[in-house]
Amino acid sequence: MISSLLHNRITFTAAAFFAAAAPTLAQDAEAEGPPSQSVGEILAGGGIIGGFIILLSVVALAVVIENLVSLKRDKLAPPEIIDELEALFEEGQFQEAMELCESEDNLLTRTVSAGIGKIGHTFAAMEKSLEEMGDEEAVKLHQKIGWLSLIANVAPMMGLLGTVSGMVAAFRVIATSKNPDPAELADGISMALLTTLFGLVVAIPTTAAFAYLRNNLVKSIIEVGAIVEDLFERFRPEGT
Repeated sequence: MISSLLHNRITFTAAAFFAAAAPTLAQDAEAEGPPSQSVGEILAGGGIIGGFIILLSVVALAVVIENLVSLKRDKLAPPEIIDELEALFEEGQFQEAMELCESEDNLLTRTVSAGIGKIGHTFAAMEKSLEEMGDEEAVKLHQKIGWLSLIANVAPMMGLLGTVSGMVAAFRVIATSKNPDPAELADGISMALLTTLFGLVVAIPTTAAFAYLRNNLVKSIIEVGAIVEDLFERFRPEGT
């Protein structure tokens, strides 16, 4: 019975303690818990530099989508065009093949038209024309995705610029105020951290997208080069 009374007393004392401490704990939680911010407020916290980084993200997304569509293997060398060109070459209808290339604008037709224009010349001249056109087209296609590499490098640099600007603003508050307001310091530090975050968030996926598109483009260019080589192999002199 004594143990039962002691247990009840301890339980009552603990309950009374937590009941008394609950308001204080709740106040501390409210004081320590940061107020929730909307996405718009977070984006606005990056300032002007953060706004430029966000604009870069929009441009990067547009470039990625455009290149995903335009640099597909079937866009660079449509299967139906390949079949038509092979049939025309088999029949020796090179003028019709040239007209087909002029009516269809893609990597395959631009390269093939350069080779058709050299029919009647030596195979070496034809091969050189194909190589030059292939290299020229490859450079143009790589330039299209090169914007992603530029954005991936500029975004973190702009984030660093925002970091430095935010820290300068925070230290200016310290230098010009005898009793600096923590909220004023927090504004500069918050901008510094947010711009760094924005820069990395833009740079990392943009770098990954650039690598993916570049690898796919290189693969497609090699495949198209093999198709063109097969088309013009019939003009190679025997024994060479």
